[in-house]
Amino acid sequence: MSDDHTWKWQQWEGLPYLTCSLLADFQHGFFTRQFHPHKPEVLVKTFHPSVPAYRVKQVHGNKVVFPGDIEAAGGEVEADGIVTQKPQQSVWAATADCTPLLIGDPATGRVAAVHAGWRGTAQKIVLEAIARLQAEGSSLDNIRVAMGPAIEGQVYQVGERVAAEVATTIISHDASDVKKILTALRQIPNSPILHDSEPGRVRLDVRRVNQLQLEKAGMVAARIAIAPYCTYQQPEYFFSYRRRREKKVQWSGIIGN
Repeated sequence: MSDDHTWKWQQWEGLPYLTCSLLADFQHGFFTRQFHPHKPEVLVKTFHPSVPAYRVKQVHGNKVVFPGDIEAAGGEVEADGIVTQKPQQSVWAATADCTPLLIGDPATGRVAAVHAGWRGTAQKIVLEAIARLQAEGSSLDNIRVAMGPAIEGQVYQVGERVAAEVATTIISHDASDVKKILTALRQIPNSPILHDSEPGRVRLDVRRVNQLQLEKAGMVAARIAIAPYCTYQQPEYFFSYRRRREKKVQWSGIIGN
């Protein structure tokens, strides 16, 4: 999987992390397993010596919060997205196969970090984050979205019902008719559904579904970037829960201007 945007390896104290040209206006990074077990409070020093780092307890839902919500709760909030409220705030998401999305609006300086697995994608978590940014003054034309390393569709096996549940976010069909939904999904150019030899199973490209959700909402493809890296297939850089069943993650973060 690739796109027309430049993905570049950077280093911090000899350790590799990724940046995307689409977010060149913001300090950001998709970090690798080499940074384990450092948390965002340490990783943010890659960008700035004293900017606060905000993270949430991720629950595979579609709740999006502000740093103020996290502060008011004493630092423990269940959510899967964070949108900044003022400059010089960093927001973070943790993933091990799910999709990390870093979102920025150069016009307002606001940014967001989102964790999107198949459950969150089925609940349109990314569109919830975009809606929060728009409510705070962002125009869809100014928003940029970079999807970091995640498990690729060609190796992500799921049940047909799971794929159908996710698919109903981008096509209009009776949710109970799984076969009809999957047939319609396969007709989409660069379909997010791939064949699987096991009966009742398919391969699902979650990042492609999120891309289609964004495009359906009116975002042009040029403002969406997808990293050409797979957490499952590149163990030298990434943890993968599917590959090893280890509860270890890599972090992705971005700082608002």
